[in-house]
Amino acid sequence: MSAAMDAMLRVSETLKSFRETRLSALRPPSEFFDHHRLSRPADMNQATSRISYNTRYFSGNYGLVVASLGIYALITNLRLVFALLFLVGGFAAINRFAPEPMQVGEHVVTQKSLYTALFVIGIPLLWFASPLGTIFWIVGASGILIVGHASLMEPGIESEYAQVQDSV
Repeated sequence: MSAAMDAMLRVSETLKSFRETRLSALRPPSEFFDHHRLSRPADMNQATSRISYNTRYFSGNYGLVVASLGIYALITNLRLVFALLFLVGGFAAINRFAPEPMQVGEHVVTQKSLYTALFVIGIPLLWFASPLGTIFWIVGASGILIVGHASLMEPGIESEYAQVQDSV
């Protein structure tokens, strides 16, 4: 019982620290989608400085963009969801319902043989679901969106004060 309470406390502390670090960095949508601050950078140096500043300034929002793309990728790739649920659910079921060897007819079924069967079925399912393609799609799409937004968004007035504080 105390192990469950310890686990719940750890999860609670992890969520609290996540909320304090990442969610506090979220900028309001009116600032993130401010079309009045969009402009084409004059040269590569300006684009690089904008990307450097905006990736730090909008880091929480960009994390939300990556998470949204990941959720979208899972919704649109149901084979991947099925394969992951099959593997994770099979692993959990084997741990819960078959901790010791069982006699089935003339055969003794062990955890090792159940895991082998799970992976013989689950790995091809996962292969056909193309998880690497999904990961590369998420990385590519989020990279294009984040670099595009960061390079086109003009830094606000506060960026000038950040440069002064860095040099002091």
